[in-house]
Amino acid sequence: MVAQQVARIKIADCDGRLWGVVAWEAKPGVDTKNPDPNLRSRPTLGMPILLGMTPSKSSSWNGQQAKTTKWEGQIYNSEDGHTYSASISLVDPRTLRVQGCFLGFLCGGENWTRVEPQDAQAAAPPERTAKPAGSRKTAANQQPPAPGDDVCSRALGSSTTGLSHERRLK
Repeated sequence: MVAQQVARIKIADCDGRLWGVVAWEAKPGVDTKNPDPNLRSRPTLGMPILLGMTPSKSSSWNGQQAKTTKWEGQIYNSEDGHTYSASISLVDPRTLRVQGCFLGFLCGGENWTRVEPQDAQAAAPPERTAKPAGSRKTAANQQPPAPGDDVCSRALGSSTTGLSHERRLK
């Protein structure tokens, strides 16, 4: 759960890299600030935001590798349409520190809280009356992500050509 409690991010290890996609939103959003005009109408639900986080170089102590507690990669912010260099680290078993940086030194961050599957079910708003097939889900009837959701296929499906919201640096 992000700090403002408006979204849940599902994080998965995809071939040694951590990726995170928006798995639930309090209010459905659209990626209106995307640098690609063709993608400004896509929903933010299901969109990758933690991008290819790799373990940071471990320090060694007396010749032994330390356990990795920090990962580095990129994060996409749909609120401004920018992709930032980022790091994530576990503060404790229930808290993930997420930090993004612009120009390598202007940094900001927040703490995200782990939501256990049973907590997600309890926190989900009750279902309202069923809507016709094909209608768009609203925040009131969105369910937490199912355990079978495949974060890696969502995140990596577009990675062979580069992420659509990623600005190319030259």
